[in-house]
Amino acid sequence: MHFKSKYMLLLLIDILVIFFAFFCSFLIWNLDIAAFRGESPVACMSNDLPVIGTVAAGYILIFVLFDMYKISLRQIAFSDLFTVFTSNISGFVFSLVVFYFFRDILKRPTDIHINMLIISSIIIFIGVTFVRCVPRAVIILKYHFKYRSAGGRSLENVMIYGAGQAGNTLHNEFMHSPELGYRVCCYYDDDPQKSGNRLSGLKIYGPSYSLEKIVSDYDINTIVIAVPSANPDQKMEMVNKCKYLGCRLKILPMLYDFVVDNADLYRNVRNIDVNDLLGREETHINIESVDGYISGMTIMVTGAGGSIGSELCRQLAKFTPKRLVLFDIYENNMYDLINELKINLHLDQEMEIVSYIGSVRDFNRVNTICEIEKPDVIFHAAAHKHVPFMEESPGEAIKNNVFGTYNVARAADINNVKTFVLISTDKAVNPTNVMGTTKRLAELVIQAFAKKSRTRFTAVRFGNVLGSNGSVVPLFKRQIENGGPVTVTHPEITRFFMTIPEAARLVIQAGSMAKGGEIFVLDMGKPVKILDLAKDMIRISGYTPDVDMKIEFTGLRPGEKLYEELLQDEEGTTKSSHNGIFIGSPSDIEWDRLQEILDDLMKAVNTSSIDEIIAALKRNVPTYRPDKRMDKKSYNSANVN
Repeated sequence: MHFKSKYMLLLLIDILVIFFAFFCSFLIWNLDIAAFRGESPVACMSNDLPVIGTVAAGYILIFVLFDMYKISLRQIAFSDLFTVFTSNISGFVFSLVVFYFFRDILKRPTDIHINMLIISSIIIFIGVTFVRCVPRAVIILKYHFKYRSAGGRSLENVMIYGAGQAGNTLHNEFMHSPELGYRVCCYYDDDPQKSGNRLSGLKIYGPSYSLEKIVSDYDINTIVIAVPSANPDQKMEMVNKCKYLGCRLKILPMLYDFVVDNADLYRNVRNIDVNDLLGREETHINIESVDGYISGMTIMVTGAGGSIGSELCRQLAKFTPKRLVLFDIYENNMYDLINELKINLHLDQEMEIVSYIGSVRDFNRVNTICEIEKPDVIFHAAAHKHVPFMEESPGEAIKNNVFGTYNVARAADINNVKTFVLISTDKAVNPTNVMGTTKRLAELVIQAFAKKSRTRFTAVRFGNVLGSNGSVVPLFKRQIENGGPVTVTHPEITRFFMTIPEAARLVIQAGSMAKGGEIFVLDMGKPVKILDLAKDMIRISGYTPDVDMKIEFTGLRPGEKLYEELLQDEEGTTKSSHNGIFIGSPSDIEWDRLQEILDDLMKAVNTSSIDEIIAALKRNVPTYRPDKRMDKKSYNSANVN
């Protein structure tokens, strides 16, 4: 039904309710008077129609002023009922004014008594409230029946952690949509004041109750954490309480401006991810400092289709550069990224996106692009990064990571690029593998260029990125989905972790701080034990480690360290103006020394001998110490509980 038709129908019903209320009050209060006069109550009431009509008009006007005809009857809430109550109080006050006006000022005789006004106002309140609640009640009864029967389908028993507005709204949506497959059985809340109360008919449990017993009594399959205002530490504490219960864990992650008629809240519920487990508070960009060197500029990203490169492009697009130049050797990733940027981000037409296919190994290709596009800033993310593969192909790692960086840096220098940012890694510190060693050499390349160029060359170093291509987290997810086993290289191995968006933001932030030659080190927090991470991911998926889901130790891979570092001993750090970024001391490498290193590496690569290449890496990166591989069998016998 059209809004205006519903408006007029509701208005007509309210008028009938008002006249019916006065009829009832006459019937109750003036029945004896009507009998004495020999009149019916209706005839007795007709004598006071001017008064009643004025009161009715006043009520309707007040209802309009209080927006009572804009209330959603299908989703009426307590706040709406308060509006109904307030408007009726105002209507009662108005009826008193009308009563005294007619009786004392107009001196009009009336059969209306103040007690009748009280009775009629109560009936009016009950009537207009009833009319507005009936549609909601019908919907609730319909969905309740549908929810309980669910067409014979079995529903997952759910406990909602958080008995606030978000949790209540989520419960209502699950109840209204049984096709989602969830039956909410109870609430749990850390607030002891809520413990023992009921919300939407369901009991709220609190800290004095055992979570294990609640899960057992209700046969809970899934726990949804619905406390969107919680900070990362609080979320991690909630996850830690629940992860041993053998239930699947989900979370409502963000703080929204919740309203009762939000029918899509359940769409925001997602599985617990690693960031929730780590409790890491992401750092954010200082917008003013970044905007100055990105907005309205031409920005080039090498390796644009990769995990870090693509996220850099997403983040950079928010600062509306004049032109975003994407460069990658893999066209499929580039195609997907361009479509995403154009469709999902709804980019301003003033920002152009151009793409080039090519390799950073090809200096002429890179230099030609720089001559055409004249970039103001280059983010160099193109690199070979998979440690085991680079152990098998060290020459390819040198060609791409060292000479590729040299080619892009040289093109930036020739074409007067203002800022050049190299994406580096914690594996460059005291490297034990070829990949880390080549990234350390790439850092030396840009530090040598920084001493002779007008371009501000800088590097940003950070650890593992959650969810990036080839990282351990997607591997664990796939293994758990496939029923296991989950493979961990060593029971003591640890890594630093950061989310992809956070890493990209801090890279952009570091570029705004560059003066030339620095190595910016991102604050990675505390190192995480990979075995603990694997166990937690198994638990939040509803399994028990080494009972429902086996953990196997495969042994350290070639070139893999037990512990990663972010700084070399001689570097040291100083605080920057940004809490999440530290500055490592620039290297003393001279240009002539860099040329000697590159010549030595090129000769070794041309021999195609892995031994010669490894020897050249050792000569030129004294901190490179390949580890001896440990016996794989020793790990499989370790205790995984």
